[in-house]
Amino acid sequence: MGLLDAFRKDEVTGTKVLVCALGAQHEDLRKNDERIYKRFYPNTTSQTVSSVGDLKGLLKQGFEIVHLLCDVDAQGSLTDIAGAKISGAELLQTCLDSGTKLFWIASDNFADPYNVGFKPKGMKMNVILTERRLGPNCSLFIDSLLTKLSAGESFSKAWNVVSKPEGKSVQPDVPHTITSSGRGGVVLKP
Repeated sequence: MGLLDAFRKDEVTGTKVLVCALGAQHEDLRKNDERIYKRFYPNTTSQTVSSVGDLKGLLKQGFEIVHLLCDVDAQGSLTDIAGAKISGAELLQTCLDSGTKLFWIASDNFADPYNVGFKPKGMKMNVILTERRLGPNCSLFIDSLLTKLSAGESFSKAWNVVSKPEGKSVQPDVPHTITSSGRGGVVLKP
């Protein structure tokens, strides 16, 4: 990173969003989250895929926001119904290579598999790994976050405001996540 890169504004206009489920078991969540994203980002693609190969092909189309609903196994990998796997590290690298700025696994998974397979430290990408969505409250959280992001706030600023609401000691709307702000200054406009 050169000196001038520190002063360059990291802003995307016409943000492309992928809301995707790996497997039919996450279909209801995909449809719910798709409705929220489409309110803020008209350039939203929503799809359920059944294979890891289809997922990789879709990711390579280049989406700035990837919102994925999937199960992560104990080794930190995603497995499709045919038994094909992709490691968390390979998944993150595929997204990074395709220009993703915000990667979010939005379905419930345990922290240990995330810690085994997903190593976002040092990656120039924001990563959100959900441990618990907290049911319908997660929809309110996603709505609040996308309201701020689509209005031109940077990811870090929007995340800090929405995930730690002022004056609330308990945040019932905030899902339990592991978050890495590798590109916190990015602005993702519709």
